[in-house]
Amino acid sequence: MNLWLPQAASSYAQDLDWILIFITVIVGAWFVVAELLLLVLVIRYRRREGVKAAYLPGHSLRAMAVVLVPCAVILGLDLVIDGVAAPIWDHVKVELPPHDELIGIRGEQWAWRFVLAGPDGRLGTGDDIDAPGEVHVPVGSVVQFELSAKDVLHSFFVPELRLKQDAIPGRKIKGWFKVTRPGSYEVICAEICGFGHTLMKGKMVAESPQAYRQWLRSKQAAAKAPVPHEEKDNG
Repeated sequence: MNLWLPQAASSYAQDLDWILIFITVIVGAWFVVAELLLLVLVIRYRRREGVKAAYLPGHSLRAMAVVLVPCAVILGLDLVIDGVAAPIWDHVKVELPPHDELIGIRGEQWAWRFVLAGPDGRLGTGDDIDAPGEVHVPVGSVVQFELSAKDVLHSFFVPELRLKQDAIPGRKIKGWFKVTRPGSYEVICAEICGFGHTLMKGKMVAESPQAYRQWLRSKQAAAKAPVPHEEKDNG
């Protein structure tokens, strides 16, 4: 039933897909029942010769039950959905498991900026590694992120990971993910953030731990390389 969704590529993607299917089945069944009932009532109480429309105030229990019973059923279904989904959302959004990698993610008009923690395992120190626009992560490792916004509201969204989190100016929001499939995944902004909103994209490359370490070493070497000076024209 989830053939219309992007490929699931994170440890909790299947759980979130299951919630979506569960809600779709419940809401879909209720929609079919409501539409069939509406069709029956339209046919049964259609306009007829010699029959006048009448105003019937809903003061009786029978009349009120037409509204109250569906409301009670919908409330019960909502509670069931909340009860089923709450443990999964706690696992995804509340719990922060021990992480293998730590990255900082900043949204700004109109780009994603990534910073990886260096050997000290902390962000905001001198050994941080900049990776503007494209970040690599190791498959099978828990990656913790700190998400922020430089200017306006943004929303960090990687469809294959089923990861979507708003970025709010003035706040650092922590979260995590574990990629289970290697590949190149597009990072987009899911919050309208200005003129260049549709162009605000980045890339997340999930690869083997060996390839990730090689990429990391190349970024560290590039950061340490001296910047060549431009030759002055003495002519």
